[in-house]
Amino acid sequence: MHPDAPFEKNPTQDRPATRPDDPASTERAIGRHRAPERQRRVGRTLLTSTPVRVALATGVTCCLGVAAFAGTRDDADAAREPVAEALAERAVDDDRASRSLDRAASPSPTLSPAPTPKPTPSATRKAPRKPAPPPRPRPVAGLTQAQMDNAKTIVDVGVELKMPRRALVVAVATAMQESRLHNLASDVLPESSRYPHQGSGADHDSVGLFQQRPSSGWGTVRELMRPSYAARAFYEALRDVPGWQQMSVAGAAQAVQVSAFPDAYAQHEKLATTVVAALT
Repeated sequence: MHPDAPFEKNPTQDRPATRPDDPASTERAIGRHRAPERQRRVGRTLLTSTPVRVALATGVTCCLGVAAFAGTRDDADAAREPVAEALAERAVDDDRASRSLDRAASPSPTLSPAPTPKPTPSATRKAPRKPAPPPRPRPVAGLTQAQMDNAKTIVDVGVELKMPRRALVVAVATAMQESRLHNLASDVLPESSRYPHQGSGADHDSVGLFQQRPSSGWGTVRELMRPSYAARAFYEALRDVPGWQQMSVAGAAQAVQVSAFPDAYAQHEKLATTVVAALT
């Protein structure tokens, strides 16, 4: 062929008509791209065998289970997300309420109000009141309130000692003569002025309503300056006088007092009787 002639390739001329018996060519014909008949028969045999079929079924089941579990887990996670959000919001609300100082508990509509406990007798018992002082006696027969108060003390002590009315008249008449029904201190005993008194006298160491002398054994200055004590001392001395009930008022008074003027008590008998009547 001339070198300048156009190039024309005839495939039928270049390709041989028959394949040579080249081993390499034979290997390509039966290589990995084309399974020989023996291998195809072995593959069909393996697929149709029982152990292989069981294994394939088990694998498919496991794959389906994994897929189902994954789907279920995804569904459960999706369902738990709203619940978790609600719990988180509730926790925030509870924490906010626990810090609030202005909240007030609302009563439950299903609960009935608790019954009011009945007061116990000790709770309803009131504190004892202090006894009211007895009313002061209204003065009679021209006496002052202080004189009437002292006369009442003399009468009350006699009633307490269960002395008869005549003894009350004797005692009041004696106090009228001795002190004009005043609780007197003594200028001779400065101690007597330290106690409540309504004047003073100067007849030796005589003190009190009945002008009784501490030096004669009637009692201490402090005791004799108490009207109730002085009246009790007089009644006890009168009780020791034999037959005083048959004596006159002046005679009974003199038997107790042993005064330098024994008849002076008689002038107070009528007035003393009026006072005793008003106080009993």
